[in-house]
Amino acid sequence: MSYYLAIDIGASSGRHILGGMSGGKLEIREVHRFKNGFVKKNGRLCWDLDVMFEEILTGIAKCGELGKIPLSIGIDTWGVDFVLLDKDGKMLGDAVAYRDDRTDGMYEEAEKFISEVELYSRAGIQKLPFNTIYQMLALKTQEPELLAAAKDFLLTPEYLSYLLCGVPRHEHTIATTTGLVCARKNTWDYELIKRLGLPVALFGEIAAPGTKLGVLRPEISARVGFESSVVFPCTHDTASAVVATPLDTDSLYLSSGTWSLMGAELAKPILTEQSRVRALTNEGGYGYSYRYLKNIMGLWIIQSIKGEHGDKYSYDDLCEQAEKCCGFPSRIDVNEQRFMVPENMTEEIKAACAQSGQQVPGNIGELMCCVYQSLADSYAQTVNAIESLTGKSYSTIRIVGGGSRDFYLNRLTAQACGRKVTAGPAEGTAIGNLLVQMISAGELKDLAAARELVRKSFPLEEYEPL
Repeated sequence: MSYYLAIDIGASSGRHILGGMSGGKLEIREVHRFKNGFVKKNGRLCWDLDVMFEEILTGIAKCGELGKIPLSIGIDTWGVDFVLLDKDGKMLGDAVAYRDDRTDGMYEEAEKFISEVELYSRAGIQKLPFNTIYQMLALKTQEPELLAAAKDFLLTPEYLSYLLCGVPRHEHTIATTTGLVCARKNTWDYELIKRLGLPVALFGEIAAPGTKLGVLRPEISARVGFESSVVFPCTHDTASAVVATPLDTDSLYLSSGTWSLMGAELAKPILTEQSRVRALTNEGGYGYSYRYLKNIMGLWIIQSIKGEHGDKYSYDDLCEQAEKCCGFPSRIDVNEQRFMVPENMTEEIKAACAQSGQQVPGNIGELMCCVYQSLADSYAQTVNAIESLTGKSYSTIRIVGGGSRDFYLNRLTAQACGRKVTAGPAEGTAIGNLLVQMISAGELKDLAAARELVRKSFPLEEYEPL
């Protein structure tokens, strides 16, 4: 049995999933899990990449301790965030996180160089304050000396892969989250980059998912106790999750985690003005497909509330409390900027209800009912938008990721959207990571074979609309 290691890192945790084929099915095993989150550094919300990389090495070493040596290792993370490298390949400055406010005012800064309408017609990316294009402009405006000293830049999973093997390269799916890739050509939009006044030399060749980068650096091999290849999976976590989604021509996907990413898999981007106005995005997928989707705030709101209550409630408890108050009428727009990094999510939701003239939640059940129903409503609005803009109807929503375990939200989604819902696999992102490595190694023929393997290997829960 050949083994592969997927290192899947999200905003709140990371996990090492070891996988391989046995008896015609994919078997997976979690070998390491660690907490992740923002740290305050130099007045900014940042990622501690040194700590993160230590956890990565710890998890890789555990594979050796188990006697299960992976043929290859792949890393996926969230999108948009990046680091700069100096002439010696060392990190310049801090790894600022997407929830930091350094991009305040950068919409206006970007408008000096390119209109919002033209930008969408070129990149096709949903306008969000944390997109790399706005982070780059923040650097240019606030810390130009760092940008001037940089000899390279790498997005988060590219940088972590570089630390493993010493090869600095860009990968397609994560690059498309920057807002700096030409959607029609799948290459950097160098004309745009020059117009923005960004250093063109930072934007090197973009590799496809499945590209072998190299092997573990000698000092890394010595530490973990074995040698292995480093391969680019779909390094953007949603792209990996979509690989593991058992899609067919009549289904949409919903990658459910800290963010909810809901969309369709298309052969061509949709770059129309109607698409821009309805805030749909065209991100890269495996095989140069397009993930036509919307970013929805997702379980971040629920995670924040859970933490504010001192983890008094489990996620199942929160579902049960919400169900008890299912008639509570108030709703919020989960995508409002105010819910990105509020001082207190619970109080922010109450304030939003009060300001809109709605009933203010009076207990945890009413609060959670408001959140759950609002998320389901947002999903339904997104289904309508996708069907309108693609000119196609979809009968099924396939939920993957950790949020696929949320039975209450799954049920509400089926009801609100009027569509059949399937849920699973929960480790969809890590599984998609593994599948791309297996295709790269020749163990799987192609994406269709990979998705058929998912169907054989992991049971799906089904929810029908009432």
